[in-house]
Amino acid sequence: MNISDTKATLSFSDGSQSIDMPIYKGSIGPDVIDIRKLYGQTGKFTYDPGFMSTAACNSSITYIDGDKGELLYRGYPIEQLAVNCDFLETCYLLLNGELPNAEQKQTFTDTVTKHTMIHEQMNFFFRGFRRDAHPMSVLVGTVGALASFYHDSLDINDAKQREISAIRLIAKLPTLAAMAYKYSIGQPFMYPRNDLSYSANFMYMMFGNPCEEYKVNDVLVRALDRILILHADHEQNASTSTVRLAGSSGANPFACIAAGIACLWGPAHGGANEAALNMLKEIGTVDNIPAFIEKVKDKNSGVKLMGFGHRVYKNFDPRAKLMRETCHEVLEELGLQDDPLFKLAMELEKIALNDEYFVSRKLYPNVDFYSGIVQSALGIPVSMFTGIFAMARTIGWIAQWNEMIADPEQKIGRPRQLFVGSPRRDVPGIDQR
Repeated sequence: MNISDTKATLSFSDGSQSIDMPIYKGSIGPDVIDIRKLYGQTGKFTYDPGFMSTAACNSSITYIDGDKGELLYRGYPIEQLAVNCDFLETCYLLLNGELPNAEQKQTFTDTVTKHTMIHEQMNFFFRGFRRDAHPMSVLVGTVGALASFYHDSLDINDAKQREISAIRLIAKLPTLAAMAYKYSIGQPFMYPRNDLSYSANFMYMMFGNPCEEYKVNDVLVRALDRILILHADHEQNASTSTVRLAGSSGANPFACIAAGIACLWGPAHGGANEAALNMLKEIGTVDNIPAFIEKVKDKNSGVKLMGFGHRVYKNFDPRAKLMRETCHEVLEELGLQDDPLFKLAMELEKIALNDEYFVSRKLYPNVDFYSGIVQSALGIPVSMFTGIFAMARTIGWIAQWNEMIADPEQKIGRPRQLFVGSPRRDVPGIDQR
């Protein structure tokens, strides 16, 4: 980051002395005001619930322009990456800053592929969970437990060990996610296969069984791969900030990613595509759409249109167009164009895109609307949706964590507060309470 010639001046209406604060410029995006010395100079903090106007770090990984509808991974538009690259190429990019050449891609792919197996002892972990345990609770536990098996990559100050941990996390998340699903339905675990691609391997571990040969469908594999690319990173969101905050204490990478998974589990973060699909099921049929739309427009009904609009993207979600194309490819491949649920989704999409109420409020279908439909078509149960999200986002988390550890300005996270509780008081005797 570069310091600007312009400074910000903070003045007070009570006559206190004003102070100047430096302004820093990034390569693109808003400038930032450096307030690190604010408390020392004024005895005051800033107040920003949700950190909506606070840059907690500098980063060169992902950039979002919500007004333009732009998402860049290391400078590359998501639209180009999703069409021209596979998921592991995207992982390499996020980790290393540049896309791999043919030799680098092959080496990276081989390395990830040969780390997909987990320690055999970890199979016993699953027996400790109830069969109806949510896959996210299983992932939080098992990902954190990886630290018990890989003591050779826990030194966060060793760049080589951080690289090994990154590979292990990328490689083992699909295996653990698929095992969580298999355990929930009482089927035997399927060991990863080194002859399959990253996404094909996951689908094999999810849907294969020892009784028959699993046939890879390239259209469905490409759809899953695109889902992973589109969800790989998204700037300083809640779960990424959680990973960074946990990492700032010096916690090992497996613990940090487990913390990110726990945060992603929250319905306000990782549960959007699940909520969108549940909404479609509640609507039921195409005939019920008009009544549902009227409820959405009624502020007093409490009914929300899930999977439409976005907190960051103010005009359109650049990932949604790509996911929409994938959605139609999958439905056509599987012959599901006439499936009642998917017909309902397409009709709701058409109405929302043409209804002035939604158009004027920029409530367009977002990536969660389409990804939920695609995952459902692939046979992935709703309970696994957030697990797929975690599998995709792991590369973003580990890249952000790695960047933070290498940052010389990195400090343990310590947000401050505006205290509104009782001032100091003495404890009364029990007969006076």
